[in-house]
Amino acid sequence: MKFRQNRLAINPLQWVASAEGWIDPSLAPSLDTRLTVIRDAGITTLHSDVPRDLTPEQYAAKLAEHGIAPGPGYIPVRLSDDKTERQTFRDNAARVAAQHAALGVPVVFLAMGMAKDAERVARPAVGHLAEQGRLERVRDLLAEIAGIIRAEGVTPAFHPHVGTWAETEEETRFVLDTVDASVLAFGPDMGHLAWAGADAAQLVRDYADRVASVHIKDLDLNLATRAREAGWDYRKTVLAGLWSEPGHGNADIDGFVSALPDDFDGWLVVEVDRGARPTPEESVRLCGEWVVRAAR
Repeated sequence: MKFRQNRLAINPLQWVASAEGWIDPSLAPSLDTRLTVIRDAGITTLHSDVPRDLTPEQYAAKLAEHGIAPGPGYIPVRLSDDKTERQTFRDNAARVAAQHAALGVPVVFLAMGMAKDAERVARPAVGHLAEQGRLERVRDLLAEIAGIIRAEGVTPAFHPHVGTWAETEEETRFVLDTVDASVLAFGPDMGHLAWAGADAAQLVRDYADRVASVHIKDLDLNLATRAREAGWDYRKTVLAGLWSEPGHGNADIDGFVSALPDDFDGWLVVEVDRGARPTPEESVRLCGEWVVRAAR
């Protein structure tokens, strides 16, 4: 399947992968530096993340200077009993959704967020401590935040993520089956689903009418299985070399992409949570090679 160049994007997490195995935004070089490398790699669309010191219009202009367009970004939320924290998640969702609307990007990924000390970070990808009552609270929170995003004219796409209270295939299906499609679309990440032992391609086929955009992510499936069976934590699994650039792991990217509906018009966002190459620049260039091939 051939995809339009402006529907093939990157979320360049390579630059913010810390030595400790986490994501640290403070590690990112300047936006201009990243945009230059991304452009030179042949990638023309970027995961949207408007810096605090820029308006959406200024951000779009900066991207355009490098020949790059904005693509879907990401909104994480977490269960909390603290009213102030809950309101912060609501406010952030409204802010990011409004930014997407201003950028002309009609889709944003919506996920449960991950805290470093969370139970499922210590025991990821196996549905640790699964509990129906909590899952229903997760469902209710996602539906509430989805409504806030919809109010800004943007489609929220549910993104299951390892290390959170919505990571397994069963949990993914529960959320999608109990929140109306008019409220919540689907934005699967093939890598996180595969890490949790899910059949990402089958999920795409089963919820084809709800797939708004996807994350393309390659990984070492054998390592993922070994880590699940051995009870490794999130950080140990990632630092052991779980992730790789597309086409350099053994995930079935072609099978996942082929499962997308014939009329799919969303974005394919390449992510490498931790590059397998010595530098972020080398990693981004390899991502660009996959993007260029996918557009042919």
